[in-house]
Amino acid sequence: QVFSAHEPEALRGPQFDAAWVDELAKWKRAEDAWDMLQFALRLGKNPRQVVTTTPRNVGVLKAILKNPSTVITHAPTEANRAYLAASFLDEVRARYAGTRLGRQELDGVLLEDAEGALWTTRALEAARLDVAPPLDRVVVAVDPPVTGKAASDQCGIVVVGAITAGPPQDWRAVVLEDASVAAASPDAWARAAIAALERHGADRLVAEVNQGGDLVESVIRQIDPLVPFRAVRASRGKVARAEPVAALYEQGRVSHLRGLGALEDQMCKMTARGYEGRGSPDRVDALVWALTDLMIEPAQSWRRPQVRML
Repeated sequence: QVFSAHEPEALRGPQFDAAWVDELAKWKRAEDAWDMLQFALRLGKNPRQVVTTTPRNVGVLKAILKNPSTVITHAPTEANRAYLAASFLDEVRARYAGTRLGRQELDGVLLEDAEGALWTTRALEAARLDVAPPLDRVVVAVDPPVTGKAASDQCGIVVVGAITAGPPQDWRAVVLEDASVAAASPDAWARAAIAALERHGADRLVAEVNQGGDLVESVIRQIDPLVPFRAVRASRGKVARAEPVAALYEQGRVSHLRGLGALEDQMCKMTARGYEGRGSPDRVDALVWALTDLMIEPAQSWRRPQVRML
């Protein structure tokens, strides 16, 4: 028998020992239809159901995945390449590889946006760029971990460039690379940051020094004594620092190149209540410092009245 998820009540009365549910995450009345199906699976010794779906951030799917009786299998689109047109694979790879939508639709990854997130998957996809335009300034921002052990937070290293011609409302920024490293010693993350600076010809390396103080700059200068360096110290909480940056995204003034999935995952879990992911949002912290250095602080100085001495 075949039933439509648009009519959950049609499942009231029939009974089965097995069911196949296709594209559950796209059902408009998913909760109602799923509930009715559970009551109908009452025949045989061990009624079962199979769900095949693209993972999407919907409550019914997340509840199923958390159920101890659920067995999860996973396969990317690439696993079906023998049954798909080569031109289709080439087209979707070219268009969506390295994007959050591609991770969901092609890789089968469940992307969760926290409720009330400062950034959303949809907004980040709308901000996607394939090629960065000529940029006036580029900075590498670093959020160093307290330690370099395996269980330590990652070292957030994010590269951002900006076009700063004209008044601040015309400025635009592009996130170029997430070069963050995990379980790295101070020497390792310092080398990774300087390598990112050299790759992009960046103008400055910005690093938060709340945890390491002068040691952060000392470690970096041991690798490159002449690196243009600016130490920044957080005097406000993570959310307070992130909200002005999120506003730049809302205004359509920040774009992302491809390949920033891990950073974007953290962004979509940053809310007005705080970070709702695991660990610390190191990549987001680095992003915030970069955009603060490139756009937030210079814009504040631009607006401030100046007194010229004659």
